[in-house]
Amino acid sequence: MKQGLALRVSQHLALTPQLQQSIRLLQLSTLELGQEIQTMLDENPFLDVQGEEAGEDFGIAVSDQKPAADEPETGFEGSVGSLDGAGTSTSTSSSSTSEAEPEAGEFGSGTVESEPSWEGDGSTETVPDDGEWGGDAPAAKRNNGGDDDEVDATDLARGNESLQSWLHRQALSLRLGEEDQMALRFLIESLNDDGYLEEPLQELAAGLAPDDLEQQEELVHRFTVALRLLQTLDPAGVGARNLAECLTLQLKAMQQDEEDEDIAACAAAIKICQQSIDLLAKRDIKRLAQICGETEANVRSAIGLITRLEPKPGRRFVDVERNVVIPDVLVTQVGKGSRANFRVQLNPDVMPRLRVHDVYAGALKSHKGEGHQALQQRLQEARWFIKNIQQRFDTILRVSTAIVERQRNFFIHGELAMRPLVLREIADELGLHESTISRVTTAKYMSTPFGTFELKYFFGSALGTETGGNASSTAVRALIKQFVSSENAKKPLSDSQISEMLKEQGIECARRTVAKYREALRIAPANLRKAL
Repeated sequence: MKQGLALRVSQHLALTPQLQQSIRLLQLSTLELGQEIQTMLDENPFLDVQGEEAGEDFGIAVSDQKPAADEPETGFEGSVGSLDGAGTSTSTSSSSTSEAEPEAGEFGSGTVESEPSWEGDGSTETVPDDGEWGGDAPAAKRNNGGDDDEVDATDLARGNESLQSWLHRQALSLRLGEEDQMALRFLIESLNDDGYLEEPLQELAAGLAPDDLEQQEELVHRFTVALRLLQTLDPAGVGARNLAECLTLQLKAMQQDEEDEDIAACAAAIKICQQSIDLLAKRDIKRLAQICGETEANVRSAIGLITRLEPKPGRRFVDVERNVVIPDVLVTQVGKGSRANFRVQLNPDVMPRLRVHDVYAGALKSHKGEGHQALQQRLQEARWFIKNIQQRFDTILRVSTAIVERQRNFFIHGELAMRPLVLREIADELGLHESTISRVTTAKYMSTPFGTFELKYFFGSALGTETGGNASSTAVRALIKQFVSSENAKKPLSDSQISEMLKEQGIECARRTVAKYREALRIAPANLRKAL
């Protein structure tokens, strides 16, 4: 084969470092962006936080003076968008870096709501939901702490005291020998966050004395005695090894309470907890009444009592790090009714105040010695970083303005008026790629008069209607939630009945689709929603 040289012209796409950084910054959440900015500030000497001095800056300079009525409230071009009553999108620009903080009553009731849910309406700050169990559970009032008779477990939990610390304090009042105290302390430290003892006593003993069977038997005996003491401490149910034992411990504590009104219901509830937990979950009243030898009325009362218990005794003590959702975009309504206008603006609280350090940049211009090329590259990286962050916020504002324009009815009437919307529609309107819209709408939040929602919340698939139109899946889920909230608790609606009700509204939705939406809304099936 003969070798030779040939000239060929071709095109190919190359991702420059600047473009790669722009794409990466676009998909970061507000929290991740803050971490990225802090990393860049630590690594790049030319990047600085904007202060009183002038510089090549980007972001917000907070001022005590309010802007004039005809001035926008953000610090760079394209930072404010608005929609008039006809749905036309307009934007205002300004080169000023002066920004007035929003007044307390400017948006909604004066506070930005943050209501996260499984539907993506914001959030991250929720306590684990166990359905209806534990919702009305009163705090147990048993105290073994001597001088702490007035202290309640709930108060301790609010004071960020851990479950183990609270139990150790109670254990100090018990007159135990040194070895028994150590055994009780070991069991307390072996509890999980929910207050359960997951490992069997034999395994705990084997872990302490792996090669001595005689010592293991002695440890198991001491652990058994210590476990009985542990299960008498507050909160009730702590130290249980399974759910049935946890509920039984709480019921026995209620039996000892002289103020308890229904001792018969407690006794029946204890019998029910000793049976298969599946029968309780299915609320098989007839089967439970037959097995426990109780009347159906007593079984109903007992199940009602069980549903008020706390399945996770240690839940009140779990110090969960709550990440408050800070919206990236603020939408305010001006006027009322169909002619209402909507103002879309970036949240100044999440916008960084960055600049290129003047002193270092000026010194670099006059310095041509060793390392000049490397420092010049770092200066260029700082300018790229500031430009890419500005482009990130510009893109978020453009997408948010387009969403508000498309979902105008939602901002007036709520989620029942949500219309079908897909990423491609916004991408075609703004001249962007669909993947760019996906990055913008991920982990970015919008504050609206109805709460704070992730931008992805405003996108939903379409369901057909009898008139040939389309209905948004978000609106259908809201309609299902409305049907369930207004149903008769003694005769809850089945999925088939909800499907028929949707058809009466002109929405074609199959039963299995209703079941999928119901599960996404974390709504229990009809047999579990039925009131006893």
